[in-house]
Amino acid sequence: MSYGSTHPKTVAFVCLHGSAKSLIAAEYLTRTARARGLNFLGTTSGPEPDAEIPENVVAGLSERMIDVRGRIPALVSADALAHADHVVSFGCDLTALVAPGRRVETWADCPAVSDDFDTAWTYIAQRVDRLLESMPDAAPRRG
Repeated sequence: MSYGSTHPKTVAFVCLHGSAKSLIAAEYLTRTARARGLNFLGTTSGPEPDAEIPENVVAGLSERMIDVRGRIPALVSADALAHADHVVSFGCDLTALVAPGRRVETWADCPAVSDDFDTAWTYIAQRVDRLLESMPDAAPRRG
């Protein structure tokens, strides 16, 4: 799908290991935005990235037609957060990585993916849906 020359609005999701909560949120946001004709992209990272994505996350996303095989969790960076239009933290302290006064939305009450993928998925999907509805420029592109 092409959105012309405009760059997508970026939502940076950050969880401790960059391989579960933030990955689910980023993939769900990107897919949902595309389905709604919105020009948004989710990114995922963490301050202590895993070496690989846990198998339960790969399997859970695969069941939802999202393929993350081969993806490597990324280290969160101040530069990436500075370029994001919106930042969501799953309980990580990002004060050393964001400019003073920069708003970081916190979803620290998200259930653990390792305990129950489906419960975490439901929580994350509902929060992402509400986030998309509240974002500026969330009107579908026509054209």
